[in-house]
Order: sequence, then C-alpha cells, then structure tokens
Amino acid sequence: MIQYTHQSLPDEEYCLLLGISISVFNSNNGFMIENILRLDPTKDWHSLIDKESGKIKQEMSCFLNSEVEEEITNLFSDIVEKRNRIIHSFRITNQYGEQSLATKSKNRDGGVQFEITKKYLQDFIKENDVLSSKLHELRGF
Repeated sequence: MIQYTHQSLPDEEYCLLLGISISVFNSNNGFMIENILRLDPTKDWHSLIDKESGKIKQEMSCFLNSEVEEEITNLFSDIVEKRNRIIHSFRITNQYGEQSLATKSKNRDGGVQFEITKKYLQDFIKENDVLSSKLHELRGF
C-alpha cells in the first residue's frame, strides 16, 4: 500500500471500500437534487447543494405522488443514517488486530456500538446502487 500518512490505516481493500462508499453517496445526493429540480424548477441548485442530506430528503418528500418517490425517500433516509454512522465513526483495532472504524447508534436507538466492517461498506455501496437505479427510473431513463 502506498504510504500517504505515518498513521496506521486499515488495509487497502477497506480503504477502497470506504472511498467508494463516500463517492457513491455523494453521487446519489447530487442525483436527488437533480430530481428535485426536475420535479420543481422553481427550486435553486445553490440552496439545495448547501443543505444537509437529511434536509434533501425532506425536500424530496414534498413530491410523494408515486410509489417510486416514496421508495426513493425511504431508501435515501436509511442510506443517510448509514452514511452518518460512517462519517461520525471512530478508529479501532478490531478483534483480529486490524485497523477499522466503529460507530454507535444514536442514544434514542439504544446507543449500540458496532464495527463498520467490509460487509457493512459493501452493503452500503449496493444500497446506493439500488437508489441510483430508482433515481434513474424517476428521471425517466
């Protein structure tokens, strides 16, 4: 692995999955904005791009006229929560002695701590792929 920092890092595959996770989420966040602008041309891209992702979900929920739009809003909401767990994570050495990330659910959800595993990241990427397909469907492709 290329040495980018003197700090210890998770293995190369984990770092790759982490980067892909952030990238696909950011792509879908922009795609949500694109669809909101298509559904309501009076909205402003500059104000939407400045909103937190949870607020983007609220903007989309104004257009719940179809099952697809409701599915998109619910899926995006789940994905935003998982993305938040990734972003607000902390570094650990896991039970196998490997560098990894861990997080905890919010106190209202039990405050349960868990490791962000490669499977968690892979599942997150797959969920974003499903969302992307649904956003394409909504856009009419």
